[in-house]
Amino acid sequence: MERVLKDDAVQEKGERARMASFVGAMAIADLVKTTLGPKGMDKILQSTGRGRTVTVTNDGATILKSLHIDNPAAKVLVDISKVQDDEVGDGTTSVVVLAGELLREAEKLVNMKIHPMTIIAGYRMAAECARNALLEKTMDNKENTEKFRSDLMNIAMTTLSSKILSQDKEYFAELAVDAVLRLKGSTNLESIQILKKPGGSLKDSFLDEGFILDKKIGLGQPKRIENANILVANTAMDTDKVKIYGARVRVDSMSKVADIEAAEKQKMREKVNKIIGHGINCFVNRQLIYNFPEELFADAGILAVEHADFEGIERLALVTGGDIASTFDNPESVKLGHCKLIEEIMIGEDRLIHFSGVAMGQACTIVLRGASEHVLDEAERSLHDALCVLSQTVKDTRVIFGGGWPEMVMAKEVDELARKTPGKKSHAIDAFSRALQAIPTIIADNAGLDSAELISQLRAEHHKENSTAGIDVISGGLGDMQKRGICEAFKVKQAIILSATEAAEMILRVDEIITCAPRRREDRM
Repeated sequence: MERVLKDDAVQEKGERARMASFVGAMAIADLVKTTLGPKGMDKILQSTGRGRTVTVTNDGATILKSLHIDNPAAKVLVDISKVQDDEVGDGTTSVVVLAGELLREAEKLVNMKIHPMTIIAGYRMAAECARNALLEKTMDNKENTEKFRSDLMNIAMTTLSSKILSQDKEYFAELAVDAVLRLKGSTNLESIQILKKPGGSLKDSFLDEGFILDKKIGLGQPKRIENANILVANTAMDTDKVKIYGARVRVDSMSKVADIEAAEKQKMREKVNKIIGHGINCFVNRQLIYNFPEELFADAGILAVEHADFEGIERLALVTGGDIASTFDNPESVKLGHCKLIEEIMIGEDRLIHFSGVAMGQACTIVLRGASEHVLDEAERSLHDALCVLSQTVKDTRVIFGGGWPEMVMAKEVDELARKTPGKKSHAIDAFSRALQAIPTIIADNAGLDSAELISQLRAEHHKENSTAGIDVISGGLGDMQKRGICEAFKVKQAIILSATEAAEMILRVDEIITCAPRRREDRM
């Protein structure tokens, strides 16, 4: 029979394709498995590119994003962790581990000659049942402000306890909750700026209202301005050269050169006067400002900041309520930014510009201090996770306990469902419940506890009505999650279950993998 595909194309069918999918997905799950839970370990990722940058992290999404993966099924898992990171911020490791466990269970069922579609139907039923079981057990304290704040604190501390900030988690949870409550219910984290400054310890980090720009104030300019009108611009303030490429000007004497220079200066002076005409006392520019215009600004008593980074400029415009301008011919159409006070502050060795009393009241800056760049990067990732989860919780205020409690609640209900369901589907539903129990098992394993013993104790506890038992990693036994204040956001758990089930389904449906032949370079001879 003629080959349909090109010579180098590889085709794997049936069993082999399914094996390749399962093995790839499980390998990825096993890779991030050890970072799960409060006693999870970190991974060092070293790039092979220039500079050989090193990242130390235990954030599932960051680890998986940095891997170059060939296996198609593994790529699906990397994608779900990315989506989980964008959607709710936390649970990136759990979602991959759960999908991996679902596939591990599915592999056993496929070997028992149960059709993948039957398994998928069973998983669908089980996921729906698990979600409803959780829904019944959620708590919602949005009416009671104090209780809700303590819920948020607990969620933040639970999120941070598996990260580098776990030693000072009360302190950072307080920072994160304050920052998120300032947003008054919006989930736009743009107005929370995180500044990293090496030096000091993590404990020296603080929350500052307003906005901090990582720049110095120029020479001879006012160091402090009250009731500032700010013009944020992206324009060239170096001397306006003749901007025609390869233009030559022939002159017959030196005095003509002086005329040209004078004309350039005059052009610059006109531009500066136009800018001053906006009635501003602070000018922030994305590009360089040369000495001459800087001098002119200083004479006019205007604070001019040059070369602010682009992200800083966009955020500054957003926070002060101004627009980014690039032409200055009609001042009335440009929206200026406003703030009550601009002053220079010192953090460690560095001088920065602090804008307080900005138009956007919810804006704030979290300044992180730490021993080294790597520590700061990881601290920023951890804090970002906490901020994401909190801002989602403020919107959807339902809260559940953590520490393996939700998995056991769901597993119990799913088991009940498996007993009631006739036919082969019940095997799949049973498998789903085993996969759910794998998460508390892994949390216990990572903490070096006897997981088999703990999980069986936990299951017995959960057969009592309204049990709040979960794994207490610190004492090494079962603990009451309500007393320990270990909480999670319902939205995060729901996203984990639905994403993991869908990803597992998708990989289960595969029965053939076709790898296309690489394109050959034609001989150009």
